[in-house]
This record gives sequence, structure tokens and C-alpha cells, in this order.
Amino acid sequence: MLVTTEPLVLLPGLLCDAAVWAEQTGEFNQALVVDYGLADSLVQMAAIVLSVAPPRFALAGHSMGGRVALEVYRLAPDRVLRIGLFDTGSGAKPAGEDGEREAQGRYRLLDIAHRQGMRAMAREWLPPMVHPVRHGDTALLNAIVGMIARKTPEIQAAQIKALLERPDSTQVLRTIYCPALLLTGDADTLSSPAAHAEMASVVRGSKLVIVPDCGHMAMMERPDEVTAAMREWLAAPPMSG
Repeated sequence: MLVTTEPLVLLPGLLCDAAVWAEQTGEFNQALVVDYGLADSLVQMAAIVLSVAPPRFALAGHSMGGRVALEVYRLAPDRVLRIGLFDTGSGAKPAGEDGEREAQGRYRLLDIAHRQGMRAMAREWLPPMVHPVRHGDTALLNAIVGMIARKTPEIQAAQIKALLERPDSTQVLRTIYCPALLLTGDADTLSSPAAHAEMASVVRGSKLVIVPDCGHMAMMERPDEVTAAMREWLAAPPMSG
């Protein structure tokens, strides 16, 4: 276990819980994973984070949690000592047909959750989320499905609302002035390497890590690689000037 001098706050993505960060919480001694309850906006989620976090902390968020991390930074930049944005994005919901397709896809999955249960919804949702080489990895897939099955359609509906109403946080990226790690899987079709490279290009002094043979669930798919990147990030000196 790495003894860190800074508390580490970890933010799960859509329908995830502490299990998504299990490998990392086992490695870092001061890690807190936040639960959003039934919060239905990213701002509400960020307020929950700030209400339970230490006065100053390192912050990493995965997927929707990365967007929450950007809201935390927007609201309280002086409390964030360093920031990690994993398999995420910063833009608002696209306008027009692209945005409609996103909303329809999310609500189709919610309908499955209501009619067939969270476990059935998870199995429908999962294949594009992990690298194709892991589709036969029963232990990994069962862990992800089991995590999602602990949530409810009510939580899913609240988090869908938060994501569809997400703000454009691109300008927040330009204000970040602390050690920043941007990380995604090389085969993440939801949060692409190109999108992360674009975000990294506007975050001063940021480090971009593309995890090989990895999809959207980087911390669970490739825990050793993610933890190694986080160790380097947590050891980076504060920015000066």
C-alpha cells in the first residue's frame, strides 16, 4: 500500500460504486469513494463530494465521475490538490440528432431495467463497455454486472437526467492548475483517446495515459496499469509559478 500525504477522493461513473475502484483503494491508504445517492444533477453530486471530502484532497473521477470532478473543481478549485479524469468527457449533450440518439439509447436501457431488472440491463449495456478480448472473462463481467445490479432504476433515472443535462465543462479544463492525469483505454468507444488528447491539450502540464488493450472500465480491466499511472500522478510535485 502506498502511504500518501494527501487524501484521495474517488468518484464512480454511471451506476458504479466503490467496486469500480477496489484495486486502487487497496493500494492507496487515504482513499474515499463517494456515493451520490439519488442526486440528479452533476452540481448536486459535486456538492455531495464537497460535503464529505476533507478540506483539501486529490480527486479522480471515472466516466460520469470525471464530469462530477470537473464540477467540483469549478466550485472549489482551492480544495483540489490534483485531478484525474478517466474515461470521461467535458462537452454538453450534442445538439440535434446526435443528442436525440444519446437520450434514446439511455432511456432504452432504463426501460429494460424497469421491465427486466438491473442485471438484465447490465448484460445488455456491458459488451461495448469492455475490450473485446475481455468478453470471455467471466470474473470481470460478473463483477461489473454485480456492481450495476446493486443500483436501482430510480438511481439510473436520476443519473441519466444528470448526464443529459450536463453542462459544457470545456472552459473548466482551461482553469485547471494542479497536477492532472487524463487516462482512457485505447479501445474506449465511449470516451476516446482522441477526445482525451484534446482535453489534455488545454490542461496545463497534464499527463495523458492511453491504457493498451482496454475499454471504458479501465480501473477494473487493467488495474495494474491504472494504479501505476496514479502512483506517478500522486507523486508529482505541485505546480509552481
